[in-house]
Amino acid sequence: MLAAARQLAPAEKTQLLRRAGSATAVMDNRGTLRDILPEATARMTEALADVDTLRQRAEQELDYAVRERLDIIPVTADHYPQRLKDCADAPPVLFIKGEPDLNALRAISIVGTRRSTPYGADMTRKLVRELSEACPGVLIVSGLAYGIDIHAHRAALEYGLPTVAVLAHGLDRLYPSAHRDTAGQMLATGGLVTENMTGTVPDRLHFLARNRIVAGLCDAVIVVESAHHGGALATARIASGYRRTVAAVPGRATDEYSEGCNNLIRDRKAALITSAADLMAVLGWQNEAQKATMRRTGVERTLFPDLTPDEQAVVNELQARGDTQLNTLAAALGRGVGTLSEALFMLEMKGVIKPLPGSMYHLIK
Repeated sequence: MLAAARQLAPAEKTQLLRRAGSATAVMDNRGTLRDILPEATARMTEALADVDTLRQRAEQELDYAVRERLDIIPVTADHYPQRLKDCADAPPVLFIKGEPDLNALRAISIVGTRRSTPYGADMTRKLVRELSEACPGVLIVSGLAYGIDIHAHRAALEYGLPTVAVLAHGLDRLYPSAHRDTAGQMLATGGLVTENMTGTVPDRLHFLARNRIVAGLCDAVIVVESAHHGGALATARIASGYRRTVAAVPGRATDEYSEGCNNLIRDRKAALITSAADLMAVLGWQNEAQKATMRRTGVERTLFPDLTPDEQAVVNELQARGDTQLNTLAAALGRGVGTLSEALFMLEMKGVIKPLPGSMYHLIK
């Protein structure tokens, strides 16, 4: 019912859910919202007043979800994607088609212009191919749009990686319809995700809101091609605000659809990458072959492994917090994700921690 209150912004709904613990608790206390959220306004109370209409709309959505075998995940659920949950403006609810692992150990968003060039298409395919070889199972996230988005999804399918499209409308439609076949193929190992109920049309505001989900679901955003202005640059800005890594593929100075990427790199707002190896170096990721070699040559666990100051700081933080997400650790320790990932990798090799889905880390007792 809370999701059906269209007068409330997603961030307001998420605030209420987090304070109250459930949508039921919000609705039960709709007349005294300030007891839950002191900053609640009269407008928020009014938005929840027509219970019958909200209930009817919610029942319609549930009926559709049952018929179409959709999953509905509120932000309060344990299996809500952890990376996204850590964002202050996380969607209050996600509607999902397919069976994507939104808490995959590694997740990358690839975005760019709708007017991609052959160079952009080739670089997207190259990056995804190399990632599939170095990091099997990495989740590829994009927006199913023309251009770089659809190249990323199709490359993921070609090289056997799960891929998720974040939509700017309800799951009762698909935009653009020309990508319906690709979207259908994605359901086998990935899926479609939206915060929007059925009947929602793909307008400009919904596309802008969609960008924050694309950024929030990942460890890093890669901008492959972008003009001076564009949605991909907005996604990069949001990702930076979420303390995600931002990377960009450079192009010729005279190319219109490389100008945005070149500017990001020039202004030190994105790391320059031309390969998956570049990206992995920025993130501090090791590929599976390197991990196997490290284990064979052996960083053996001892009862009292020698730890560097950076490693000890991570251990101290995990002891205090319990299982913690990578970006939360980075913020708490004041470290860049790339630098922190090196310490996390060595701690994993020493048998001190283990990675969990959603870029979470667990301290082994």
